[in-house]
Amino acid sequence: MTDDSLLDRALVRLEEAASHLQIDQDVIEKLKYPRETTKTRLLIRMDDGSRKSFLAWRCRYDDTRGPTKGGIRFHPESTIEEVETLAFWMTFKCAVMNLPYGGGKGAVRVDPHTLSKTELERLSRAYMQAFATTVGPDRDIPAPDVYTNAMIMGWMADEYNQITGSVTPAVITGKPIALGGSLGRNDATARGGFYLVRHLAEELGLAGSHTVAIQGFGNAGQFYAQLAAADGHRIVAVSDSTGAIYRPGGLDVTRLIAGKTAGRRVTELAAELGATIIPADELIGVEADLLVPAALEEMITQANAATVKARVVLELANGPVTAEADKILSERGVIVLPDILANAGGVTVSYFEWVQNRQGFYWDLEEIHARLKKMMEREGRAVWDIAKDRSVSVRAAAYIHALGRLSTAIEAHGTQPFFAG
Repeated sequence: MTDDSLLDRALVRLEEAASHLQIDQDVIEKLKYPRETTKTRLLIRMDDGSRKSFLAWRCRYDDTRGPTKGGIRFHPESTIEEVETLAFWMTFKCAVMNLPYGGGKGAVRVDPHTLSKTELERLSRAYMQAFATTVGPDRDIPAPDVYTNAMIMGWMADEYNQITGSVTPAVITGKPIALGGSLGRNDATARGGFYLVRHLAEELGLAGSHTVAIQGFGNAGQFYAQLAAADGHRIVAVSDSTGAIYRPGGLDVTRLIAGKTAGRRVTELAAELGATIIPADELIGVEADLLVPAALEEMITQANAATVKARVVLELANGPVTAEADKILSERGVIVLPDILANAGGVTVSYFEWVQNRQGFYWDLEEIHARLKKMMEREGRAVWDIAKDRSVSVRAAAYIHALGRLSTAIEAHGTQPFFAG
């Protein structure tokens, strides 16, 4: 790991949370490093008859509170440091939500858009062949992430079944409904964030109708736009990897999503939506009450944090705000609802899927939504109260909340004072 890596920067949050708690140094030592990270190369046959290899990883960061849990992403810029950092965040995310999991993550360095559907299936199955002894319903449970989806999870679950000679749907979550997936999983990340904002709306200064800008218009961004618009809020700006559009009076979300579903870029929809095209990086600074980064890590940095005009930032992406940007936003009075709480709806409904797979009994959509809403409101309120009681940021409060649970579990195995007598 190089100096000042992504993981190093993430560990700043751990150190800050630890300064507010009386915990044993053993706890910090255990959480500073991943338990295990496996690296391999996946060699698959391409459609033209050639063979090509792709670098792949799986990290199990900490399993003190239960089997590790975390998505698998297919992305051309994935690195081992990114995977370990995402697994670190997942460890704290599961603890924030009081799920019986530790944190894990996986990735393949590939641009999936360059693969045919058959090549994508071979790659997905090759990943499970490589990590079949790493994963398992009681050890490590993958799920979809960037550029992976329900069908890919279905291929991986099927490969695991063939390798083990059993039908084990609980090995992976985010599967197609017909293969043991859970209702409500498709919009869970956005819905969890939506429930959180709605529950804390008065405290956040967002009571009543408010305006929303969404950076990243993939799964989470689109579903958040739908939920917010249906609740009477105006979506004034959205962006994808090619550009952004802005309309102060609000965008027609139905037509916008229909265009994206048809494979069009948001900038190609600007004219028919009456919107102005702006550079993608300028979306951060548009006039809006709520800014929703829903793309990749480190999108709001020291360089652009001062341009943020929103009063609240909802992190639907993982790690979109750097530590330096956090300080700038805090000094300017901008409230950041952190990723380990704000986007935890996804892993929470994945937990519901795992529970349903293991018990062989499935809940209806209303029950899924009710359970998610209850958990997001309960943990969101607990984090908010910590922030107010300790006069810290909401992010620091979320890490304090999670670290309290992690330290209790780690200390239950015995720490230095116990063994030193």
